[in-house]
Amino acid sequence: MEKSRPFNANMLLMHGALVVYMIIALFPVFVIVINSFKKRKSIFREPLALPDADSFSLIGYETVIKQGDFPLYFQNSMIVTVTSLFFILLFGAMAAYALSEYRFPGNKWMGLYLALGIMIPIRIGTVAILELMVSTGLVNTLTALILVYTAQGLPLAVFILSEFMHQISADLKNAARVDGLSEYKIFFRIVLPLVRPALATVAVFNMIPIWNDLWFPLILAPGEETKTLTLGSQIFIGQYVTNWNAVLAALSLAILPALFLYAIFSRQLIRGLTSGAVK
Repeated sequence: MEKSRPFNANMLLMHGALVVYMIIALFPVFVIVINSFKKRKSIFREPLALPDADSFSLIGYETVIKQGDFPLYFQNSMIVTVTSLFFILLFGAMAAYALSEYRFPGNKWMGLYLALGIMIPIRIGTVAILELMVSTGLVNTLTALILVYTAQGLPLAVFILSEFMHQISADLKNAARVDGLSEYKIFFRIVLPLVRPALATVAVFNMIPIWNDLWFPLILAPGEETKTLTLGSQIFIGQYVTNWNAVLAALSLAILPALFLYAIFSRQLIRGLTSGAVK
């Protein structure tokens, strides 16, 4: 007979706080979406009201479809985000495994050097990055964005994953070595499955900044063929006139993929955030 789990007030409080936080965080998204289906006057007159027969309008989505190549912008954002996350998780996990598993001179200094990337924003080196991309012929390519975002996300990935990998039993890995498994098989078959919550946490923390970023797409890939969804939405924002219907419609379309990916990783994200917090 299966034993029931003991009631844990701390865990219940933690999950309740996460639910409340998610509701608060999603409220602005809700406001953007409902206003994207309204006429311009209704957006400013009753911003929190649901669209009705008098205020309902699809003019924003019609404008988005007619102006700009938004399917291409969406494709570029997906390619950049998914590819960058893949490299961040792969290289970050490999570096974290090496730092946590092997002892060598300068191990702690190497970990500290990688952690400095969390405190020093990559945008400080924008001029140097632009010069590097110009010299290598990568300006106006998605490769430039992928390289920058991978470098931007690696410090946080190594910092989080190394802490989780320290908790993996050494006896388990030694037993695998006795059975003849190589270090690569131990890493992919044993270590990575055990740190899936941490991988999801790293993915979510990096996914949102990459998807919503405007700075590097504007500087490194402003061409029509390489525009991301966030950069493409700026065509509706002018110095004197802003097409709010189109802006809200474009933002709504940009939010949906992020919410979808977040929903996929949410369960593992909560496990990663609460791991070790309660006993």
